[in-house]
Amino acid sequence: MKGQKPLPYTQLEGISEKQLKEHHDVLYAGYVKKWNEIQEKLKVTDHAAANATYSEFGELKREETFALNGIRLHEGYFDNMKAGGSEPTGMIKQWIEEDFGSYEKWMEEFKALGIAARGWAILAFDLEDGTLRNYLCDSHNQGGVWGAVALFIMDVYEHAYFLDFATARKEYIEVFFKNLNWEQVNGVIERMKLEQFRE
Repeated sequence: MKGQKPLPYTQLEGISEKQLKEHHDVLYAGYVKKWNEIQEKLKVTDHAAANATYSEFGELKREETFALNGIRLHEGYFDNMKAGGSEPTGMIKQWIEEDFGSYEKWMEEFKALGIAARGWAILAFDLEDGTLRNYLCDSHNQGGVWGAVALFIMDVYEHAYFLDFATARKEYIEVFFKNLNWEQVNGVIERMKLEQFRE
């Protein structure tokens, strides 16, 4: 059984605790609950009845990735934020400048990604070619790339900003960038030992 990780609700600049707690916490808890339900049902489902048109096994396996990515993306999103934010430093700053030309060019592209996406904007490290890439995910289990490690995650589903910003997604994205925890991103690089994949 997967346990629910306590999500941090530190006071963020321009994003209310109500926005964070009332919407994200309920959704996140729901994904954890469904993940656990799916795991229990998979133990007893009839594998012999598997079918590409419809089967309980097929549906459970499809929704398994939706629930698990719902958990991991929300955990990464909250890990990416802290009160007061921070400036990019160290490895992540160097890699962004090398792969995108400058931090400003990366930020321009990433903010545009946040407007274009229906769900998530993700800065990932590609283990195959050792470079950073921005990926758009319209749904939890659509848009992810095998062999890539998510470093930086921005939730752009309406539930992430609507209470505080209504339809002003651009304003939410600007405020989100004021709360970035770049130390966390460098921590992921170190923990995953990504430098060894960099040529």
